[in-house]
Amino acid sequence: MIIGVTGGIASGKSTVARAFAALGVPWVDADDVAREVVEPGEPALAEIAERYARNGPGVLNDDGTLNRRALREIVFADPAERRWLESATHPRIRARLVEHLARLAASGAPYVLLVSPLLFESGQSEMADRCLVIDVPEALQIQRTAARDDVDEAQARAIVAAQMPRAERLARADDVLDNGGSEAEMRRQVSALDRRYRELAAPSSANPRGES
Repeated sequence: MIIGVTGGIASGKSTVARAFAALGVPWVDADDVAREVVEPGEPALAEIAERYARNGPGVLNDDGTLNRRALREIVFADPAERRWLESATHPRIRARLVEHLARLAASGAPYVLLVSPLLFESGQSEMADRCLVIDVPEALQIQRTAARDDVDEAQARAIVAAQMPRAERLARADDVLDNGGSEAEMRRQVSALDRRYRELAAPSSANPRGES
């Protein structure tokens, strides 16, 4: 069984995934895979470099790696460029995720996590049996994003605004974890969800979404 885990930026998806991992649950992070597909030598990086080479200094560092800050500024300022970037990377990310998930499934774990900030937007939710949304107030997202990514509040707000609205994300969730409180409370919720998922993944359970 695959549990898709998503949430807005700085909602604590990786922290929650590590809490599940402490209970023996393997996971793959779509952000890590997204970085893999734009490493030097990857076709996606070549396409990105070619597209932006004509716009001033381009988006590559001196060592040939992707300048993520430069690319982020471009795509968050222009929705058309963001859509182009997604068209160049999302199919490659999905294919790589399928490979990682197949390997994790072979480990014998009762279920695995697919952690992805764009689970719904990219269609990766179709790969999951259930979708877990990690939820925090928008004000906390902005505060954490500005501090973590070393950007000003305006850019942090733009990043949050470019994502799926919180209400829509919650409406599409099978399960919700409120991560606006303490670490202990987060771990309590993870433990409860883990018990539920193990029950649903048992051979006698034929309906992971719990629908009647």
